[in-house]
Amino acid sequence: MAQAKSDPNYKVIAENRRARFDYFIESDIEVGIVLTGSEVKALRTGQSNIAESYASVENGELWLINGYISAYKQAGVFGHEERRHRKLLVSAKELSRLWQSVGREGMTLVPLVMYFNHRGIVKLKLGVAKGKKNHDKRATEAQRDWGREKQRLLKQG
Repeated sequence: MAQAKSDPNYKVIAENRRARFDYFIESDIEVGIVLTGSEVKALRTGQSNIAESYASVENGELWLINGYISAYKQAGVFGHEERRHRKLLVSAKELSRLWQSVGREGMTLVPLVMYFNHRGIVKLKLGVAKGKKNHDKRATEAQRDWGREKQRLLKQG
């Protein structure tokens, strides 16, 4: 993803910053998303949120549930529902791998980042994740704080 950030067409639309705090991310995958025209226009203005959303395999298809894309005012009556279920596009092989990993105890599909790729197409990065317990969250926070303190000490001399 580092090479994509230098690309002028690459633009992050929405990011789930709490995902890495609340979950152990085991792997991630880039998926496409089926959108209507008014949804794409609203995304170009940056009006979306994936923080409370998740992905689920239902009837052999992958869906983004509870993802928010605000209404596009200029669409008028041809607008869209803000929190509708949106179909995610993956290969059959990847879908079966995701379905098997979600079948294990405690695993879930968490959206990490929604962005426009170098071709201007909306993509979603999904993480296969396991939920953290409270003590794991405290340990992560302590490790992050120690890293900051270490950088401060090295910077001072």
